[in-house]
Amino acid sequence: MNLYLVQHAEARQKEEDPERPLSEKGRTDIRKIAVFISENADIQVNSIMHSGKTRAQETAEVLAEYLNPPDGIKEVEGLNPLDDPMIWVRRVTETKEDIMLVGHLPYLIKLSTHLLCQDENKKTVDFRMGGVVCLKRDESGGWSVRWMVIPEILT
Repeated sequence: MNLYLVQHAEARQKEEDPERPLSEKGRTDIRKIAVFISENADIQVNSIMHSGKTRAQETAEVLAEYLNPPDGIKEVEGLNPLDDPMIWVRRVTETKEDIMLVGHLPYLIKLSTHLLCQDENKKTVDFRMGGVVCLKRDESGGWSVRWMVIPEILT
């Protein structure tokens, strides 16, 4: 089972727009990522799930344009910056299908660290806005980092 964790792309500042939609740079970055992973990674997810915040929803929408998940994008609970990571730890432990989650920091750090080393206070993944991290669960239930793509490495 693969778990794709995506930090939303760069958003406008709250002072500029309280809804915090993606900035032009954020749109460009996530489009580069979406093109790259659609051409180079065999991602098969039924839907792309996001927190419901505008910046996460818009990031999910761009990814869906290129990955074409059959069920589109979905807003789900438990992906906001300060939510309890155990909600999704339990969910991903109970599923066999690949999942893509678009969320925020510090939540994604806590979720990934809990899965990788059962201690959400450590930092095992250095997330970047618009980046995608693929974690893989093996047959024994253990997790490892399979790959990571961030906008800064794509030209």
